[in-house]
Amino acid sequence: METGSNVQLEYTLKDEAGAVLDSNKGQDPLRYTHGAQQIIPGLERELVGLHAGDEKQVVVKPEDAYGAANPTAQVEVPRTAIPENALVVGARLLARNPQGQGRAVVIKEIREKTVLLDLNHPLAGKTLFFDVKVLAVAAPAADASQKDAPAAPPEK
Repeated sequence: METGSNVQLEYTLKDEAGAVLDSNKGQDPLRYTHGAQQIIPGLERELVGLHAGDEKQVVVKPEDAYGAANPTAQVEVPRTAIPENALVVGARLLARNPQGQGRAVVIKEIREKTVLLDLNHPLAGKTLFFDVKVLAVAAPAADASQKDAPAAPPEK
């Protein structure tokens, strides 16, 4: 696997206690272009040099994943902005900014008239444990500038 390789992975993500946080086993593989910053840096770095069929356990520290949790990354919203059935401390919600972009938030505290939302990524500050199996690696596509270049004449 090298920069530009098209990769397909099967993975299971666990926390420090071994609880499964996410997995795509038995589902569609994770597809990404290696080196294009499409997956967390710590995982991508550990996959360099692997081939189809390889399996690896990878530990990714917070600074190589979603960063440290920022205690000031909070916002207070009117309680009426949250559906009544979702008013549970620890509940994960998808909030939209004025531009319509979605962001995962967690209810940190429920007050009389407001709700305190944690804006950190749910995995910020956590060490992540991946069990990864490389399903396929396709070589990087040839550079378009080289593809159209005339072939060198044969040597005599």
